[in-house]
Amino acid sequence: MKFTLVGTGSVKGCPVYGCDCPACIRAVMDPFLARRPASATLESDGEVILIDAGLTDIEERFPPGSLKHIMLTHYHMDHIVGLFSLRWGSGLRISVTGPDTSDAPAELLKHSGILDFSRTVSPFAPFTVNGVRVTPVPLSHSRPTMGYAFHRNGRTLAYLTDTLGLPVETLHFFAGNPVNVMIIDCSYAPDMTDAPGAHNSLNDVLELHQRIQPSRTILTHIGHELDNWMNTNPLPKDIEAGHDGLVITL
Repeated sequence: MKFTLVGTGSVKGCPVYGCDCPACIRAVMDPFLARRPASATLESDGEVILIDAGLTDIEERFPPGSLKHIMLTHYHMDHIVGLFSLRWGSGLRISVTGPDTSDAPAELLKHSGILDFSRTVSPFAPFTVNGVRVTPVPLSHSRPTMGYAFHRNGRTLAYLTDTLGLPVETLHFFAGNPVNVMIIDCSYAPDMTDAPGAHNSLNDVLELHQRIQPSRTILTHIGHELDNWMNTNPLPKDIEAGHDGLVITL
């Protein structure tokens, strides 16, 4: 099972349009440091699943027929905007799995084109796709959001974006289901006192890392404020910042 972080940016991305902070200047000068909308791919048994669709170039990244399944965490625009153009493809059918579609844009459901929204997920109700057992887990966000625990070959990877902390029932789930790799929302630096809600700071991630005790914790949904902080501060042991294109193999 191969898991790739396609995008690791917060809703603003990096570089932020019009920003001249050091992180954004570096991202302009070195594309490797840029962060696209938080998203990932899961590759297993010769198939590719896209997790979240905030990328606006999905059609260029995935040749026709190579993408048959998209899994959504929630329906905020930076996680679904790429679906609005993708839906107008021809001769294809792409399954879109995610939380209850009552929270999805009505216009996207009414004119869904090649996208099939018929399958929704329920908390802690596992399903199997391409030989991988997937368990949806509720997250703490400003609208209904699911994380996903991917289990194969006796190992578990948890993908947990967007969230501020974790609900009690999700913490209980992980207490009984050890995690090897945790990829988690970390939008803000630990010294930000005015950070908006609905996303973790590094302090929140540290607390969750100590409680869940994965072997490896990787940060995603990273804001440029955190990038600036990391430029002069080391991350704690066993915690690393993800980057666009990072590959994790289980």
